[in-house]
Amino acid sequence: QVQLVESGGGWVQAGDSLRLSCAASGRTFSVSAMGWFRQAPGKERESVAAINWGGGYTYYADSVKGRFIISRDNAKNTVYLQMNSLKPEDTAVYYCAADKGNYYSVLEKIANHCELDYWGKGTLVTVSS
Repeated sequence: QVQLVESGGGWVQAGDSLRLSCAASGRTFSVSAMGWFRQAPGKERESVAAINWGGGYTYYADSVKGRFIISRDNAKNTVYLQMNSLKPEDTAVYYCAADKGNYYSVLEKIANHCELDYWGKGTLVTVSS
């Protein structure tokens, strides 16, 4: 099993920045690609970003492209989501997820709205106007 714990959420004003962290523990050697997802009140969970094991390949949802940056530090078993120019519509619970498959497998799961293998409990981000 792999445990994922998100941190860094909070309340900010529109235009501010925030960095989320996701610490992985357990059988971390069994996972490769990781990603961030979010769920706004009354809406379905949606993908935000994904990254391969080496960090050289990244995916972003159109709604965050150019504003958010996903990165990872494998030595610390941690994935980050740097969120810049935040908007009220970014308000959501942000979840970290990890998958036993590779990066392209994760992209396929995202495209088909399939669940990744491991999930954190989420961290709330609130952006006020």
